[in-house]
Amino acid sequence: MTGFSSDARLPHSGPRSDFRGEILQRGGEELLLEKVPTRFTTRLTAATALEPLQQRLHPLAVRAVAGGQLVEWQMAENSLEAALTIARQDPTVRFASHVYRLVDSPRTWVYLTDQLTVQFAPDTTTDTTDAILGSLGITIDNPLEGMPNTFVVRVTPAATENPIKIANRLMALEIVLAAEPNLSIETGSLYRPTDDRYPQQWHLFHNGGPSLAAGSHISAEAAWDITRGSRSVVIAVSDDGFDLNHPDLQGVGKLVAPLDLQDKDALPLPAKQNENHGTAVAGLAIGEENTTGIVGVAPGCAFLPIRTTGFIDDGAIEQLFNEAARRGAAVIVCSWSPASNYFPLTLRQTHALTRAATTGRNGKGCVIVFSAGNANRPVSGTINETQWPKNALSGPTRWLSGFAIHPDVIAVSASTSLGTKAAYSNWGEHIAVAAPSNNAPPSMALPQVGNVQTGPPLGHQPGRGMVTSDRTQAAGYSGEDYTNTFGGTSSSCPVVAGVAGLMLSVNPSLTARQVREILQATADKIVDRTPDPQLGLQYGIYNANGHSQWFGYGKVNAAAAVREAQRRALAGRQVGRVVQQQNQTAQGIPDNQPSGVESSVTVAVTGIVADVQVEVRLDHPFLGDISLSLIAPNGTTVLIQGRTLGRQTKLHTTYTLQTTPVLMRLLSQPAQGTWRLRAVDHAPGATGRLLSWTLTLAVNG
Repeated sequence: MTGFSSDARLPHSGPRSDFRGEILQRGGEELLLEKVPTRFTTRLTAATALEPLQQRLHPLAVRAVAGGQLVEWQMAENSLEAALTIARQDPTVRFASHVYRLVDSPRTWVYLTDQLTVQFAPDTTTDTTDAILGSLGITIDNPLEGMPNTFVVRVTPAATENPIKIANRLMALEIVLAAEPNLSIETGSLYRPTDDRYPQQWHLFHNGGPSLAAGSHISAEAAWDITRGSRSVVIAVSDDGFDLNHPDLQGVGKLVAPLDLQDKDALPLPAKQNENHGTAVAGLAIGEENTTGIVGVAPGCAFLPIRTTGFIDDGAIEQLFNEAARRGAAVIVCSWSPASNYFPLTLRQTHALTRAATTGRNGKGCVIVFSAGNANRPVSGTINETQWPKNALSGPTRWLSGFAIHPDVIAVSASTSLGTKAAYSNWGEHIAVAAPSNNAPPSMALPQVGNVQTGPPLGHQPGRGMVTSDRTQAAGYSGEDYTNTFGGTSSSCPVVAGVAGLMLSVNPSLTARQVREILQATADKIVDRTPDPQLGLQYGIYNANGHSQWFGYGKVNAAAAVREAQRRALAGRQVGRVVQQQNQTAQGIPDNQPSGVESSVTVAVTGIVADVQVEVRLDHPFLGDISLSLIAPNGTTVLIQGRTLGRQTKLHTTYTLQTTPVLMRLLSQPAQGTWRLRAVDHAPGATGRLLSWTLTLAVNG
């Protein structure tokens, strides 16, 4: 058995003992911490314990933090330690700890939870693991799925040190590969308001005009000639809350498995006056095409809204990405970031993203899209900071966005209606692509300070704003149902996510990595040779590998990306025998019956399907009541026509792989057997007839 003497160390061994408890080991780095002199937190055994403890401690203020896991106590500086001692001795307190702040990001407060993640060497025995953890007063909660010999552990009342000190002790052991406390840090929205309003959604397509450079849009109209998205492709938007009563976030089959991680229910509605961000982000990605209001990049895709807790810790990130993948998300939109200039990811957070990006979507991976940030700073690098309000940051300052640099994340920067870098947009070697947004001075959210401009300060920046959905009635940014004051990389992120949704609508076989490759390969190489007005940098051109620190591999081009995704879907198919079967027996479609009516044809030949076309003739007084599904012999069911035909009364159309990409789900399926067409009338008041239909298959083998 391998011993666990603190003298036996690996090259990444723990910090010096005199620093123990003031150095946080995270993501392979050591971050200096210092205590906040007026704050501590508790985790209570029950909510009813709060009031009696308040009467004993006499705090200046109390609030819930870390998504409700912890209670933060504000005390006078000279009474904090005594109050913390009382709390630790109270039987209703499961865990109590100081609040810390990062020395490199002093406005960022760090809340300790009672969890750690510990990874042991592969040959470590269970007896050794139990002995080490038991000696430190911690117990195993659960193994970390997909990572051998890695455990989520919890501090018990038997522990004599806080999770940071325990992690540092563990890292001094030769057989411990990683030990990271689970911390909670507030999130900061990437919303970037302006004073100007524009009624047009220029970012989708435009033919020029004031403050509109040629090609500054994403060529959405040409992409929509191929697809406007499929309900079978689910785009998850994780944010602060969603006005699900908004007409542009509704539609038949639009909403899928909504989740509220904060209130722990299925109603992710805004709960506070300032929870406006999610409604605006969602509209840019999936806003429904309904003849009124705005339209998103992928209006035909389904919408999975996930309301987050507003805090980032290991459990919150795991739950977010695990639930998004489990509920069928193909794309996950994250228009938020930690409220910190330096934030490396933990082992568990890194693994949660990797797991979703590699095992989600039945092994093809969820496409994860993150905003780069709005501070005009590198996602990884150092800047000599000056002239910040309240001297929030000063001198050589390290910047790191752990989410943006994750290898499975598509990090999105922002370009303007003038085809230039948005003044606020973060940048660096890890940017994948850019997308249109507004222009405004750089800023960021810092805890205890709020949203502040980064230094040196800038004035008005030229460029048009973005128009999107807003909370209805008096709530929201504008007091109306739409806003033209939204922007930042919070806007560019859902634009790219929408393009990914269109790509997967025409080619659901693409892996997450292939989606990223296509987005990068088909992006427009916009160039900006003008020095950055704040820092004087010039990163708007491309290196030998075709990458720009400002724009990644270029501004996303929806039409080019969708065409390439479709080309790959159709490439290499060898078409053999062509088989055609027809059913000309007219059948009435029962009014308002979910089972509908089915008409069948039989294919006798053996082999696998290489191509499929369905011709349908149908009459109904209001075709918007009707949906059509094709059912293969093995039971695979494909919705080929949703309730989108409106007031039309006669249908005679042919559904092909090009016009109806969801039919690709039937490729490589057995051709032989009974094929069925199901017609369903979803609303009362009128009846129609399925007149005839024809199935044409190309069969190989």
